[in-house]
Amino acid sequence: ACQQIASEGLKHRVFEVSLADLQKDEDNAYRKIRLRAEDVQGKNVLTNFWGMDFTTDKLRSLVRKWQTLIEAHVDVKTTDNYTLRMFCIAFTKRRPNQVKRTCYAQSSQIRQIRRKMREIMINQAQSCDLKDLVKKFIPESIGKEIEKATVGIYPLQNVFIRKVKILKAPKFDLGKLMEVHGDYSNEDVGVKVERPADEPMAEAAAETEVVA
Repeated sequence: ACQQIASEGLKHRVFEVSLADLQKDEDNAYRKIRLRAEDVQGKNVLTNFWGMDFTTDKLRSLVRKWQTLIEAHVDVKTTDNYTLRMFCIAFTKRRPNQVKRTCYAQSSQIRQIRRKMREIMINQAQSCDLKDLVKKFIPESIGKEIEKATVGIYPLQNVFIRKVKILKAPKFDLGKLMEVHGDYSNEDVGVKVERPADEPMAEAAAETEVVA
């Protein structure tokens, strides 16, 4: 038999949580955040951003008739050497005072918009580290910039970075991870909960587990 530290079993596990739960804001329920456990300190698990996605119902609610769906993706590297794949989605909208019901973009316009999408995603990701890039995802500032930049080609609406995947991460650095989390020691990390009488109080089991 060999012994394995329980905390080691937690490291590199990936958790998927709703942004609504993280920020206590139901308006963000459509956004799923993936977090990877990087380090365990006592009863605290320190996680790092590991991806983002939209719920299926949100994506389906965006697709409507009489408009063009435009998608683009790009592989980029942040200043702290994280390689990401970013997926962008956008929809055409009717011009002001337009009488015609449909708002279909031409193939040449779609190519121009897609080129502009890639250009903005690359510029935004290469100019900052992962922590600052994630801050741009939440308020959808990249989508708003794409919307402004493409208005001369064809008006867009519902422009989102709908998915982000981490392709490659740099070597683990505890110092940088602590910078991301800041000093959490003074924060309210929860309240003590009484254990049921029939639940065994094996504190040692939380520290180590024996694997046959």
